Amino acid sequence: MELAAISDHIRKDLQILFVGYNPSIRSGQTGHHYANPNNRFYRILFQAGITPRLYKPQEDGDMIHIGYGFTNIVARPSLTAAEITKEEYREGRLLLKQKIQTYRPKVVCFVGKGVYEQYSGRKGMSWGSQPDPMVEGVVDYVCPSSSGLVRMKLDEMVAIYRGILSSLV
Repeated sequence: MELAAISDHIRKDLQILFVGYNPSIRSGQTGHHYANPNNRFYRILFQAGITPRLYKPQEDGDMIHIGYGFTNIVARPSLTAAEITKEEYREGRLLLKQKIQTYRPKVVCFVGKGVYEQYSGRKGMSWGSQPDPMVEGVVDYVCPSSSGLVRMKLDEMVAIYRGILSSLV
């Protein structure tokens, strides 16, 4: 059974556009970004001071009102990112760049180094703001994946995400 892609939440002049690999099966079933109960995304944003309160996945569309949007490099839900094909990444890379050029968020937060690697074709980057952004005038910011499969400690992840705030000034 193939699940439908979930909707982007995007508009012009966002503060932050969050970009994931692709939706999880749970996100595909519910239609909401970062909906897997083991995903720490919303908790990280709150603890990092990025959101004023703890949001739920069902409120992802509401976050556009505080300047935050969502998209993925690949729209098709899957169990793991390993299921994404080279062709899907190639197509997704082009679509993502068009979205960023069209909507021009202040910061594009890549939720996972692999997402940025697929988008930029670059390897070996550090966490945080990247030199030479792919779209001039838009900050490329790399954060760890918030998936429950990632073994990084929560407080380390929160500290990296907190750095986004300095990119907004």
